[in-house]
Amino acid sequence: MTDRQPKPVAVVLGSAAGGGFPQWNCGCRLCSLVRAGDPRVRAATQASVAVSGDGESWLLVGASPDLRQQLSQTPRLWPRTPGRDSPITGVLLTGGDVDAIAGLLVLRERQPFTIYAPAALLDVLADNHVFDVLDPALVRRVEVTPMQPMTCAGNLTLTLLPMPGKVPLYQEVRDATEPEAAPAYAALLHAGGRSVIVAPGCAEITDAVHTQLMQADVLFFDGTLFTDDEMIAAGLGAKTGRRMGHTPISGPNGTLTKLSDLPGRRIFLHINNTNPILLSDSPERRAVEAAGFEVAYDGMEIDL
Repeated sequence: MTDRQPKPVAVVLGSAAGGGFPQWNCGCRLCSLVRAGDPRVRAATQASVAVSGDGESWLLVGASPDLRQQLSQTPRLWPRTPGRDSPITGVLLTGGDVDAIAGLLVLRERQPFTIYAPAALLDVLADNHVFDVLDPALVRRVEVTPMQPMTCAGNLTLTLLPMPGKVPLYQEVRDATEPEAAPAYAALLHAGGRSVIVAPGCAEITDAVHTQLMQADVLFFDGTLFTDDEMIAAGLGAKTGRRMGHTPISGPNGTLTKLSDLPGRRIFLHINNTNPILLSDSPERRAVEAAGFEVAYDGMEIDL
């Protein structure tokens, strides 16, 4: 009998941008295809990734409003013993948007775990007392200093990487026409000599960002919009992707161009319901795959 070494693994709990796919109040072509059961599209919940260094203890990167549904459809994260139990030992917050933190409220049933976040995001939790339902006697809040490696839940080593971003929508100046710059973050996680980066939001791929992303064996990257004016062209919004803090996939400064030379697996995450890469036979999907990128889906598992 041979000993099996535990392998680090990542599971996509949710692959969609805020609102999910289909979005509850959207009747666009792609959302309508999902509701009609078209096999070329997959329904998706809001973005979150679970990562483990050993397949036993898990860290959630992002806590989406769909977290209860995501846990229900992920057997790896079910209780392992009678009574109250969970293999989830930590939650990492990389952004303050509602679709990245609201899922914490799902975890309020007196279960021990640790919240990891930079200081500004811990302040968001402290300033909103609804998050006090997470009993501080059971749920620790640990500050993460960007660019400083630390051990964390999931038997992982975590480094928080600064990304160009914007303030959450609820902190914006009302009717602002330009984005209010603020740090966003990506999670660099190491285990077993392998690395994964989860970067659901990035407003610009700078030289510094490119250098940081080169470290990843597996990269989950912001795939919100295919074109910068996608929401405007669809008649579903007045903001460009960059105004919302997201780099478009296409274009001279888009992801396909800027990240074409990355050596590891490159997987688009946080995909908006208007993005044509969600349609399996679209020209945009073919362009993404021809460039060596993949499109995440709920339940996708990656051995690191």
